[in-house]
Amino acid sequence: MDALPIEAMLENLKVVYEDTMPFNKYLGLKIESISTESVVVRIDMRDELVGNFEKKILHGGVISTILDFTGSVIAQIHVIKEMKDASLDKVVKRLTGMGTIDMRIDYMRPGKGAYFLATGHLLRLGHKVAVARTEFVNEEGVLIAVGTSTYIVG
Repeated sequence: MDALPIEAMLENLKVVYEDTMPFNKYLGLKIESISTESVVVRIDMRDELVGNFEKKILHGGVISTILDFTGSVIAQIHVIKEMKDASLDKVVKRLTGMGTIDMRIDYMRPGKGAYFLATGHLLRLGHKVAVARTEFVNEEGVLIAVGTSTYIVG
């Protein structure tokens, strides 16, 4: 298959991650925006996602999941940019071979809020690994957690 424009590939990623992945659908994960430089991921607070029912705070596992997901999308964006002239089949094969190698999450504050946004940026893209830095904030912009993740890309 011929190469697709990068914007079309990114829109396809959005659809796949929001509409076809059962776990993402369960979490209510939404990609608010995606471009060749950034991604913003949103998750709304719901009772099913509470970790501490006394304080009604978001479960730490949900936070780490969203940070991992955001980092992986940032890495994928940069892989797609690097492969802009490759066939769609080659790009898809490389993307589906990617995975998390290591992840560190620092929880700064309890996950209180009506909704949360995660953003990230790529620290490094090599031939075999990518490293991303991510942030997780509530609707008021209060920093809840940060993450650094390493992904296999080659």
